[in-house]
Amino acid sequence: MDHRPARRSELDALVEQLTKQLQEVEVEVERDELAIAERVLNRLADQAQADAEAADSFAPVPVKVAGRAVLLIPHHSDAADEGALPGDYRKILAIVREADGPVQIRAVGERLGLDASVRGKLEPLRAKMTKLADRGWLHKRPDGRFTARS
Repeated sequence: MDHRPARRSELDALVEQLTKQLQEVEVEVERDELAIAERVLNRLADQAQADAEAADSFAPVPVKVAGRAVLLIPHHSDAADEGALPGDYRKILAIVREADGPVQIRAVGERLGLDASVRGKLEPLRAKMTKLADRGWLHKRPDGRFTARS
């Protein structure tokens, strides 16, 4: 008696059963991957919200620009007080506020102990004072001098 047709039938049934089991496993794996993706998405959303809240705080935020760490200077209207500024910016602001009138960059540089006779030594200070003016902390007059804003 030839057992081959019966064996083939058994094997076909086994293949069909294994195919169904494989499909069920694939559906479970897909469900698990979807659950993981949802958890990752939720974590990213939470992190983005935390980052946005941190950006709304008044502390200077360190960032990298061209591979160098720099601090973002908040707008005067966004910060409760000058405590939100890095120390060197607070010193500049204090010097300008203490002045009787508009001050030149050279005068601020001298008060900070910079060699005001070398123009290149004042350029970083000029950039900081201009940034403070751009952000509303100082007022830059047309003659290039600065005054404090109230």
